[in-house]
Parts: sequence; C-alpha cells; structure tokens
Amino acid sequence: MPIYEYRCDACGFQKEFLQKMSDAPLTTCPECNKATLSKLLSAAGFQLKGSGWYATDFKGGAKPKEEKKEAAAPACGTGACPATS
Repeated sequence: MPIYEYRCDACGFQKEFLQKMSDAPLTTCPECNKATLSKLLSAAGFQLKGSGWYATDFKGGAKPKEEKKEAAAPACGTGACPATS
C-alpha cells in the first residue's frame, strides 16, 4: 500500500497516511477538523534503472572474496634478494 502525505491549509498540520490506491483522498484535518486537508506531491523513494533493477539492488555486481596476500618480497639492495641468473 502506498504512503500519501497530506497537509492542512488551515492549521499547517502535516502527516503521512497509509492508504489503498482505491481509497478516496482524505479531506478533513484530524488536528483542526476543517475540510482543508490536501494531498502533497512527493518524490518517489526509489529509481528503476536498466532492465528493471532498483538502483540499490546488486549495484556493482557480486564482489569476489579477497585472497590472502602473501608476505611482501624483500626489497633488493639489502642483500636479501633471491639470486637471479
């Protein structure tokens, strides 16, 4: 069920209501009981990208497991380098 945001033009009361799409819009303010409640236009909380995936789902794909790094080879010039032929 979608969440709709309403604001009262008379008293400024603002609240979100969970309603079915088939429900009639609310008109009476629960705070001041005047018929000045109006539905606000809000941005959607998600984006569809590409072939229908949400922008937050699987973004960047699966990450491979990190391999254990071996001890770094000693620097040459210290006498610890392996002999090269």
